[in-house]
Amino acid sequence: MPTTTTDAGPGTLFDRDHRGATIGILLLVTLVAFEHMGVTTAMPTMVAELDGARLYSWPFTAFLATSVLGTVLSGRLCDARGPVSALLAGPLVFLLGLVVAGSATQMSWLLVGRCLQGFGAGTLVVAVYVLIALVYDERIRPAMFAANAAAWVVPALLGPTVSGLVTAWLSWRLVFLGLVPLVIVGVLLLAKVLRQLPSTEPAPREQRRKHVVPAAFAAAIGVTALTWATQHPSTGALVYGAVGVGLLAFAMRVLLPRGTLRAKPGLPTVVLARGLLAAGFATVEAFLPLTLSSVHGYSPAAAGIPLTIGALGWSAASYWQGRKPDLSRGQLLRIGFCLLAVGLAVCWFVAPVWGIAWLAIPGWLIAGAGMGLGMPSISVLLLALSAPTERGANTSAMQLMDWVSAALFIGLGGMLLGVLGSTAEPSRPMAVLLAAMVGLAVLGASLTGRRAWR
Repeated sequence: MPTTTTDAGPGTLFDRDHRGATIGILLLVTLVAFEHMGVTTAMPTMVAELDGARLYSWPFTAFLATSVLGTVLSGRLCDARGPVSALLAGPLVFLLGLVVAGSATQMSWLLVGRCLQGFGAGTLVVAVYVLIALVYDERIRPAMFAANAAAWVVPALLGPTVSGLVTAWLSWRLVFLGLVPLVIVGVLLLAKVLRQLPSTEPAPREQRRKHVVPAAFAAAIGVTALTWATQHPSTGALVYGAVGVGLLAFAMRVLLPRGTLRAKPGLPTVVLARGLLAAGFATVEAFLPLTLSSVHGYSPAAAGIPLTIGALGWSAASYWQGRKPDLSRGQLLRIGFCLLAVGLAVCWFVAPVWGIAWLAIPGWLIAGAGMGLGMPSISVLLLALSAPTERGANTSAMQLMDWVSAALFIGLGGMLLGVLGSTAEPSRPMAVLLAAMVGLAVLGASLTGRRAWR
């Protein structure tokens, strides 16, 4: 049976008790991440072959919407029945999506495949957190979350390039179908672990959150509407963007821990911190290459270098914190926010026409290091502060906060770009946006002080 402790201590990620779970989790997460990162490169080729240029953004939107739905429903399932069903269903639905998308002969089937992939990926992400709580001792969870971060960072570095080469020299279909055998291996590795899991006690019915299912659909539709509105600005976009915000307000009221938006100490602050950290980083990451290209004349390849450096900083800092199990996760989270604020402040000097373009490299390295300290710390704190019967719901709430906050602030960046400048002249809007994101990181550092954990 997988255990969390042994006579000699909590063990390691690859000892006899944890090896199967570790390899299975990391393999599946890496495959989901690789597909997520690599499909962008292959998308122009596949939509051209399927005559779907008018629906170009829909494969991404479909994946996002069903990911949100899968995340919320997986949290409900994990708390009610344990993670076994979700850990088997999630990868299998994702695998089915790979097959459907990889064999699609028309755009509608590609969209069906992307929906299945998104639902499977969302289901898997939440169930993995619950499994980590069951299998790994608290002292080795930081190392597991560091490995989990690496499973996302490596595909971010290699996924677009590998996908581009496969698409150019072989076929875009292999971007999907080539992952199928590896997904099967990951499922088989986890299946052995899942058979040996101890039974979990479901939450009493009276303690379960009400209206979760309608809130899940409201969240999926709301995120889709908001994302679409920010990507296609128009008068009509204001209407369905507002509808999206209303649906998200209802969903978050139901799905987030009570007191999250008021930064109530404990779990609500952890969930809010995830949103602030993710928004600050993802928003600037979305516009930094544009700033380097339009303001300073960088080529697309050169404009992407800071993002690669930031990913390396994230991975290195995450690895370091994983080797320091005795450090306070609350303190590390606050340091992460401080590093993010410093990194964003350095990047501010890139935005003006008179700015120093190369500062994007050290700035984004520092910001990435802040994420590498902060994100695993949030994950450890979330599990430590969650009752066993609420781990699924709280994990899905954390993930929802991540997506919603990033969508809102990236949308804000798009609005600033349209009001204060343009894609050809982004200096002024990016200076304003970077200043706002520095403020967001400083707010996060303030909210995660000592009082946050009392």
